[in-house]
Order: sequence, then C-alpha cells, then structure tokens
Amino acid sequence: MNNDIIGMKKLLIFLFSFALLLAGCARMGNPDGGWYDDTPPYVVDSSPKDMAVGVKPKRISIYFNEFVKLEDAQNKVIVSPPQLEMPEIKASGKRVIVDLKDSLKENTTYSIDFGDAISDFTEGNPMGNYAFTFSTGQVIDTLQVSGYVLNAENLEPIKGIQVGLYDDLSDTVFLKKPMIRISRTDSRGHFVIKGVAPGTYRCYALQDADNNYVYNQKSEMIGFSHNTFEPSWKPDTRQDTIWRDSLHIDNIVRVPYTHFLPDDITLLAFTAIQNNRYLLKTERAEPHKIGFFFTYGDSLPPTIHGLNFDSDSAFIVEPSHHNDTVYYWLRDTTLINQDTLRMEVQYMMTDTTELLISKTDTLEILPKESYAKRLKARQKEVEKWEKEQEKKKKHGEAYDSIMPREMLRLKIEPAGSLSPESVVTIESPTPLLRIDTTAIHLYTKVDSLWYDADFVFKPSPDNIRRYTLTADWKPETEYSLEIDSAAIEDIYGLCIAPVKQGMKVKSEDEYSTLIVNLSGIQDTAIIVQLLTSSESVVKQAKAVNGTAEFYYVTPNKYYMRAFVDSNGNGRWDTGDYYADQQAEAVYYYHEETECKAKWDVTRNWNLTARKRFDQKPSAITKQKPDKEKKLKNRNIERAKQLGKEYVQKKTGIRL
Repeated sequence: MNNDIIGMKKLLIFLFSFALLLAGCARMGNPDGGWYDDTPPYVVDSSPKDMAVGVKPKRISIYFNEFVKLEDAQNKVIVSPPQLEMPEIKASGKRVIVDLKDSLKENTTYSIDFGDAISDFTEGNPMGNYAFTFSTGQVIDTLQVSGYVLNAENLEPIKGIQVGLYDDLSDTVFLKKPMIRISRTDSRGHFVIKGVAPGTYRCYALQDADNNYVYNQKSEMIGFSHNTFEPSWKPDTRQDTIWRDSLHIDNIVRVPYTHFLPDDITLLAFTAIQNNRYLLKTERAEPHKIGFFFTYGDSLPPTIHGLNFDSDSAFIVEPSHHNDTVYYWLRDTTLINQDTLRMEVQYMMTDTTELLISKTDTLEILPKESYAKRLKARQKEVEKWEKEQEKKKKHGEAYDSIMPREMLRLKIEPAGSLSPESVVTIESPTPLLRIDTTAIHLYTKVDSLWYDADFVFKPSPDNIRRYTLTADWKPETEYSLEIDSAAIEDIYGLCIAPVKQGMKVKSEDEYSTLIVNLSGIQDTAIIVQLLTSSESVVKQAKAVNGTAEFYYVTPNKYYMRAFVDSNGNGRWDTGDYYADQQAEAVYYYHEETECKAKWDVTRNWNLTARKRFDQKPSAITKQKPDKEKKLKNRNIERAKQLGKEYVQKKTGIRL
C-alpha cells in the first residue's frame, strides 16, 4: 500500500509539473508566485534585413520581441571590416541601433558580431552568440576562420586581443594598412573571424594601443605568422549533450553543421624589447646611494660631474644585470651628510629618429630624509641606549659605558640544509672595501672530528655586493662556515662580527631524480624547466642528446616547460617583427609530475604531440574561461513547486 501511494505521488507530481510547465506563459517577474520570464529575446525584424545585399545606409536597426539591454558593447561587439572611427552601438527599448561612422566599402561583406552582449532587460536572459551580416555588393561572404592567440612566453590564453586577416601577403602590410577582417579573442584566447571571402590570407594579432589596426608601437603585443591559408568548409557532425538538469545527461545526439576551416590557427603573441632609452627617474631613498632608472640599458653608465662637490672618485658604481638601473654609492661621509648634490649627468638616450644620442641633464639630488632629521633620529637612539645602561647600572647589572659600534651584517644563503649541488651566496648590504679570504674557513665533520674542506670563493658576475662559495658537498655530512672577526669591511668602515654557520647536506634518499626524454622537434638547444604551481622556476637543465636530467629534486609536484634556446644565452627571449624574428618557442608538458623521495622518475615528452593551445595544464593556467551565460530555467523548479502544492490540495496527501 505504501509503495502504491509513493508511486502515485511521483506520478502526480510529474504529470502536474509537466502540464503546468507547458501551459504557463512567460511573464515578466514573479510577483504572484507564478512563472518567471526564462525565455531569451529573439529578433523579429531588422532594417536592413539580415544577409541583405546592395546595402547603402549606415544605420542598422535590429528589432526584438521584448526590451533588451547591451552589455559592454565597446569590447564585446566586433564590426568587421574594422572601423577607424568607432561606431555608435546602443540599445533603445526593443531595438539595438548601430550607426557606422566610416564610409562603407564597395562590394564588401560587413559583419556585426554581438557575441553574448544582448540579453533581455528584466531578467537578463542571454540571447546567445548573435551576428548580423549584410553586403554593400551583391554577394555575402560566409566563410569563417578560427583559432587561438597565446602568450608566447607562457602559453597563457590572451583575452581581448584583436585578430585580423590580410589578403596582401607582403611582410610590411602589418605596418601600413589596417586589417581587412577582424575579431577579438575570448577568455580562452579563442577567436572566430566571420564574413571571409575566398582567397589566400595571413593572420595577425594586435593589442592595438591607438585603434588604427596597424602595428606602429613596440609596446603593442603582436602575433604573426608567414603561413598562408585558404578558407574552406565541409559538412560535418558533432555530438551535442542534452542535460536533464545540472548533473544528469538526458541524451547525446549527433548534429549536422558546417565545419569551417582552418579552425586551429595558433598565434604566439609577444611584446618586443623596448630598447628606446630615456631616463625614468632618479632617487636617493638612502642618503649614501643615488639611483638612476632607465627604460633600457646601455654599455656604459652615466657620467657624473659634480657642480657643488668633487665628483672625482666620489662613487662606487653598481649597475644592474641589464644596465637599466645604476646605483652610485657615495664613498665620503661628508657627501652623505650633504643634503643637496648638484650635478651634470651625461648619458645616452634615444631621439625621435630612434638613434642613441648623448644627453646632458643638470640635476639636484636630495635625500628622502634631511641630514638634520637623520641626526635627530640618531640622537634619540643614543639617548635610549644611555637610559637602558643607566637603568642596568642602578639595578647592579652589567652595563656598557661606550655604545657598541654598528656591525656589518652579511646575508648567507642557504642556511641550515644543503643539497649536494648547492651554491652558498654571501651578500653585503653595502659595497665592500676589503675581504681577507684567508680568514674564511670551511670545515667538514668526519667521525666527530672537524677538518679543513676545500672550497672556491669568488665574486658574483652580476652583483658587486655578492660572492659565491662552492664545495664538493658530501651527502649526510655536516659543515661549518666560519669567518673571522673584521675579515670583511665595507666602504664605510663597518666590519663583521665573527660568523659561524652550521650546514648539513641532506641524504640522497631525501631527493628524487627526474629524467625527461624529448622528441617531436629537431632543435638541439632545448632547455627544460621544473615549475611550481605558481610557475616559479625551481630547476632548469639543458637537454643533451634529447634528454634533460634533474638530480637532487626536492619531493613535490611539479610542472614542466621547455623552450628552444636559439641564441644559447640560457633564458627565454622575445621576438622582433622588424627583424622577422619570432619569440623563442615554448612548450608545456600537459600534466603535473610528482617526484617522491628515493624515486627515479622518467617522462617521455613529445613536444609537438599536442597543439599549443592544448598543452598548458588548466591547474596553472591563470587566464580562466569566463563563466558562460546560461538560461536560468527557474520555471522547472517553479513547476515542481506548483505541482506539489496542487497535488496536496486535491488529494490531501502530504508530500
């Protein structure tokens, strides 16, 4: 009996829900517990007609069955061919109006791709991807091409970059003429260019800074390819999934469609090196150091001539790795305490013809804090120390009568644990005047006794304040790095206190080994990088005979990136359109690799087995796809609720 009642309940609920759903008419809102408006707007008319030919007017009016709104038309609506003067696109009641400001080209197909920008006014039901097409001639061009634009350095999808076609195949057209058909990438880096005529084309991507649809600024991100293609189509079928609800599939059907080709154009976009050089700023954040910040480096640092001080031998110069930042350390305490330093600075800069010329500036450099303010702060420190000593004296505690001199503090890394391939770095906060290398000692512990260990100590090539110490580190062995007092002195006379830092090399059993066998390309200069989930580089190794080897890998989960090191400098380099140079090719292994202690892990990686847009794991892809707009379908739940209430009322059965 109970089973019959339960079955009847389910049957009644289904029947009444279904009947109510079919019978209900969509109305705006739901003020009385009735139906929601869950239907998207649809086009009822337009002027001119969609797919019309011989069109002359520049105003397009599209009429809908209900009030509509337009979301972010400037970025979401694409008019092709591109419009040098931006069209005016707006929603007004039950229509969308497009006013084209540019002259219409003869015998040209125009497409206005609204994407998902149109929805109904009250409930926000999306219309879905919608495009309007017309022609000024007697033919509508209906071919399409599609593909992806990725960041050449990290294969991230690039959202919102313009993509366009040229039927002029010369290499300079990108610098002179606007694209003839355009689109814009979505959040997946995907683009579709519509209204394409038969012919031969090249495809380009442009992050257009000045809206002229040509590449004329090095700061603009671009993607280009010399590959040509001819658009085509073929009849095809695809699988469409029909969902019963958000969790259950009702059916999978095969649907015929027109398959436009090519559909996998992939452009790897980059920004060229900004080698135009000019002075960004000067800074004296600390009284003993002056910083010059340039947009690009030069082989020589600026030349300084003091106007109110003697600049001969006044500085120690510290350039950055690329010489785009140069610090001048003041040697003399008198100059450090001088608030205003007037100087003539001569440096190389780029002129309007993009040639390097010599430029001379007269500058006044002031510290962030004046000497008087620094002196006052120092006096407070002394008074505080004197009070502390006086307090100790009164309590009969040990105290000092002379304030200890400030010591030079070194930064030594890594501290504690080492791997057998570690390099110890010793860095000073200020340039050094003297290092007594005979006072630097490395000891190793063997059977509870300490012995001298051989090591190599040398300056770092890219930082005048950093030094490196290397040794033949033995696994499971303790070491002690010891530096005698006053063995190291900086240019201001500060010396170090005695240093004693213990270190222990981990056991080989605490590490993993990873061997990566590469295939798919013929380049021999390939560098493979191990990445964290945030894409920080943990290790990198150059492939030798198609194999990259990683030893002493700390157990963790990693991702892998490889790039072709064309110039052999050990780092990824961007491209240059003017030199017809692509960015160095980058590849990603499609899944994470787990390295466990004591494990030897091998990965066979065909770099080209997957297309570039399908290589980077979604777990580390930062540009996530936008949430797709979907109909809310709230009337299904409403029908269930109304059916339940109706059954309870008619049968008296509490459901």
